[in-house]
Amino acid sequence: MEADLLRFYGVDLLDYHRGTLSARRVRVLIEHLPRDAALVRELHGETAEWGLTEHLLAAAVDELAAGNWLFVTANRDEHAEPPERPQPVPRPGIEVQEAPAATPEQLAAFFGGGS
Repeated sequence: MEADLLRFYGVDLLDYHRGTLSARRVRVLIEHLPRDAALVRELHGETAEWGLTEHLLAAAVDELAAGNWLFVTANRDEHAEPPERPQPVPRPGIEVQEAPAATPEQLAAFFGGGS
C-alpha cells in the first residue's frame, strides 16, 4: 500500500504519522487506486486485470469463433466429422460449463420436424 501511494499519487505514508496527511485522505486514495496497483492485484487477484474492455474483447472473440464454427459446420461434407465447438476465452472467476449437445431427435422436435 505504501509503495502504491508513492507510485500513483506521490504521497508518502509517513506524512500520516507526521500529521500532514489525514486518515480520510489516505482512505480516499486507497479506494481509488487503479487496477494495476499492487494492493488491488493482491486483494482481487487476476480479476483486477479484467475491465470492461477485456470482457468485450473476449466476447467478440467468442462470437467470431462461434460464427466461424457454424459456417464450417454448415458447409462441410455430409460424411465428414463435425468440427469441435470452440471453447470460450477463459475469464477470471468464471468457470466454463459445457453446454449439453442436443440429440438429432431433440433438434427435430424443436424445429417441428419430429413425430
